[in-house]
Amino acid sequence: MKALGRHILVEFLNCNADVLNDVTAIENAMVEAAQVAGATVINSTFHHFSPYGVSGVVVIQESHLAIHTWPEYRYAAVDLFTCGDTVDPWVSFEHLKKAFEASYSALEMNRGSTHIIKKDGGIQVKPNDAENYDPKKGYKINRNVWFTDKDDNQALSLRYTGDVLFDERNEFQRVRVLDTISYGKMLTIDDMVMCTERDEYHYHEMISHPAMQSFESANGRPAKNVLVIGGGDGGTIREICKYDGLEKVTMVEIDEAVVRACKQHLPTIASAFDNKKVDLIIGDGIKFVAEATANTYDVIIVDGSDPAGPAEGLFTEEFYNNCKKALKDNGVLVTQGESPMFHSETFVALNKCLKGVFSPAQVHTMLFHATTYPSGMWSLQMAIKGQYHPVKDFKKDAAGTFSTTKGLRYYNEDLHSAAFALPTFVQKMLNT
Repeated sequence: MKALGRHILVEFLNCNADVLNDVTAIENAMVEAAQVAGATVINSTFHHFSPYGVSGVVVIQESHLAIHTWPEYRYAAVDLFTCGDTVDPWVSFEHLKKAFEASYSALEMNRGSTHIIKKDGGIQVKPNDAENYDPKKGYKINRNVWFTDKDDNQALSLRYTGDVLFDERNEFQRVRVLDTISYGKMLTIDDMVMCTERDEYHYHEMISHPAMQSFESANGRPAKNVLVIGGGDGGTIREICKYDGLEKVTMVEIDEAVVRACKQHLPTIASAFDNKKVDLIIGDGIKFVAEATANTYDVIIVDGSDPAGPAEGLFTEEFYNNCKKALKDNGVLVTQGESPMFHSETFVALNKCLKGVFSPAQVHTMLFHATTYPSGMWSLQMAIKGQYHPVKDFKKDAAGTFSTTKGLRYYNEDLHSAAFALPTFVQKMLNT
C-alpha cells in the first residue's frame, strides 16, 4: 500500500432501529469489528442520547472506528480508519453490516499518499506499546460508555461499565439495570434514570417520611394502612416498613419486570418485598384507586415516573379525585412532582390540579436534592384531607427520634420543615 492509511466512509441504511438506539449493543459491535479485523483496541467511548441516537469511537492502535446513529431514520454514519497493512477495515465493515442488519453505501480512500509525503528521519518517536489490549488476550480495554437522560435542551450523563445487567422490553416500557462507575447499579425505564444505589435514599426517604410524620403528628397515632402506587424498585415500601405501628402497606405496580429486575440486581433497595406487612399487587394503579373503597387509607404515596407511557394517567384530575375519596379523613397524599427546572410546565400543572381537587390551603410543595435526576432539584407535592399543616403542626422531637433510631441518611427533623421553604422563583411559579 502506497499510503499511510485506509479510510472507509460508510452509510448504513435500513438498519435495525432497536440496535441503533442501544449503546451497549453498538459498543460491543464496534469493539468486535475492530478485533475481528486484527486491530488492537485501546479505548472505547460511547454516549446514548435520550430518546434516540448513539455516538462513539473505538480507538485502536492502528487508528479508530467511529459512529453516529439516527435510529428514527434507521441510519448510521460510520468511519473506519486503519493505518498500515495489518488491519483490513473491510472486515470490520462486514461485521457491522451484519450487526446492524443493514444495506449500505461505502467509499474507500487512501490517506497520506507516500507519493506526496516523506518520512522525516530527524524525529524520534517512542513506539506505542499499547498496554490496554482486549481482556480475552490478557489485557484490559479502557471502556468509556455513557448513559444520557436528556430532553431537547439539557441532559444528565453517567458513565457505566458497558455491561447491561437486565434488559427487558414489554407492553409497557423498557426496563434496564446498568452498572455505573460512580453511582453503583442504576435502574432506568425508557432511557430515564429511576434510581441508583448511591443516592436512592434521597428520594425514597423524602417521598415517605414527611407524609408519614405529618400524619402521625396531626392524628396522634402512626399511619396503619398505606397505599403505594408504582414504586416497583421497592425503596418506598422499604421506608414505610420502618414504622412499628404500620399494619399493612399495599403496593400496586403495573410492571412485574421492574420488581423482578430490582429483586435480582438492587436487593438493598428491594429489601422489603418479603415483609409480611406488604401486599404486592401487579396491576394498574389508576384502575385500583378508581375501584378502591372510600375512606380506606391513612397515607397514599404516588411513586410514579415521568408523565409518559403507563405513568401518564397519574397526572390527571380524575386520578387524584379517586385518591382523595380513598383517603381517610385527615389522611395524607404525596406524589413525586417533577423538577421545577427540568419539567416546569408539568410541575406547575400538577400543583394546580391538586389544588383544584383538595384546596390551595391543603396542598404543599417540598424540594430536595436528587443528584441523578435532571437538574438535581426535585419536588414532591403533598395534599392533606384535613385542616392541619405539615410544618405548623409537626412534632419535631418525635421525628428526630425516629430518624436517629432508624438510621435515616437524608431525612431528619430539621430537613422536614426546610423542605417546605421554597425559593422565590418557585413561589412565583406556583403563585404562593
